[in-house]
Amino acid sequence: MSTGSAPADRQHAGSRPATDPATGLDTGTGHAPQSGTPARPLDLLGVGVGPFNLSLAALADGVPAFTTAFYDQRPGFHWHPGLLIEGATIQVPFLADLVTLVEPASPWSFLSYLKSRDRLFPFYLAERFHIQRTEYDAYCRWVAGSLPNCHFGHQIDAIRWDQERGLFEADFTQLDEDGQAEALGRTHARNLVIGIGTAPYVPRHLRPLVEADGVPVLHSADYLTHRDQLTAAGHITVVGAGQSGAEVFLDLLRRRPPGREGLTWIARTESFAPMEYGKLGLEQFTPDYTRYFHRLPEPARDDLLPRQWQLYKGIDHETIDAIHHELYQRALTISGDQDGVRWPDVTLTPGVTVRTAGRLGANRVELHLDHLRQGTQSRLVTDAVVLATGYRERPLDALLAPLDPYLRRDSAGRPRVDAHHRLVLDPAVRGAVHVQNAERHTHGVGTPDLGLGAWRSAVILNSLLGKEVYPLPRRTAFTTFGLDGADDRRPATPRPGGSGRFTAPALRRG
Repeated sequence: MSTGSAPADRQHAGSRPATDPATGLDTGTGHAPQSGTPARPLDLLGVGVGPFNLSLAALADGVPAFTTAFYDQRPGFHWHPGLLIEGATIQVPFLADLVTLVEPASPWSFLSYLKSRDRLFPFYLAERFHIQRTEYDAYCRWVAGSLPNCHFGHQIDAIRWDQERGLFEADFTQLDEDGQAEALGRTHARNLVIGIGTAPYVPRHLRPLVEADGVPVLHSADYLTHRDQLTAAGHITVVGAGQSGAEVFLDLLRRRPPGREGLTWIARTESFAPMEYGKLGLEQFTPDYTRYFHRLPEPARDDLLPRQWQLYKGIDHETIDAIHHELYQRALTISGDQDGVRWPDVTLTPGVTVRTAGRLGANRVELHLDHLRQGTQSRLVTDAVVLATGYRERPLDALLAPLDPYLRRDSAGRPRVDAHHRLVLDPAVRGAVHVQNAERHTHGVGTPDLGLGAWRSAVILNSLLGKEVYPLPRRTAFTTFGLDGADDRRPATPRPGGSGRFTAPALRRG
């Protein structure tokens, strides 16, 4: 979830942010506080309000006397709006909501949302373990719109460490509904959590086409916005064989007339491969595996991650089956009673990369393809391209530039992250900076997985509070990963102390 970071040396001269008299928080109106005293610092400031920081905000709401605020530059919560295709489901069970795997009694669970909408009995009778994306998005918007600690239309511009006060100082811009700057503000916090998410990735040689006008070449993240335009194109090419590519291809296929589909689907992977859904394989998305991975040496982690692509880059079996069923039904429709099969006008080719691409005339695209195994090359002319080329973690460097002297990095220059999802900083910084979905290099394939979101949020809260306000299970998998530490499956909760820690009263149950 982008913060739209401004240059780190930005100064807000000539005014002090106003203070909300009810909460003591800076409001960013540009006027001096009525009381004439500094705003009360937060215990935790969150940057970005995606599902992971929203999970943390929901769990923190159950901790009395622990002040939090979560800022996001968008006008409201919306989860991958360009891919909320009708009927598409999330790839994790509904129990992997924002809170349930840590606190099933929370008022912010998915079942609580259904109850608030009088849909518990219809959901029970539907027997759906994997819910639709549109429903998950609506659930998250319900939570985000109900929690008092989530603030949209607030763009964090820069974060600094105030050594004298022992606090983090964050400058922000308050935005209007059109995303234009409305006011400037500043707030202070003892601790931070960065959850700015991922951004659509477009290979460098294809970016000029995406940025050009006229020809529809777009990332799958923008698919629904341009679906009508794509449907009208004579020939469409989908690049990428992950879940998003499969869902886009299937949706386009269903919208094209039999025999005149005009679709090509190409991918770099050796096959249109299914995602790993074996139960023991899925145990690599448990806290046990996350702790094991974190303890591995850095070279071992870097070697292992690319080999696990099928755990999170494959296609779910239901979508693969739906694509094959649609193609088979079309073959029957086109062939009719004739002898033999007349095939749909569809080409599916794995093992292919796009070497170069460019415009052809005013409104067509030419893709130059390489087949990895054959060593052959080909040319493909198409009217539209959808790039299902995945997402990359948004870099933290711009946002945390003033903190760079305090950051400890690994041999590849990446921030080091400890077992509690906390950046390793110079001891001079007494506050903690936690990260969400920015630590795959240290915590493994489960980092972006929704199923570990609530657990990670609880780990962060327990770390900040110095006690187990949310008790976590010691063991979560039948598999024992590694030959050492099998009996020590839970990271020790840091003892409270120092200006970066806060001891809370007993947890309030929902």
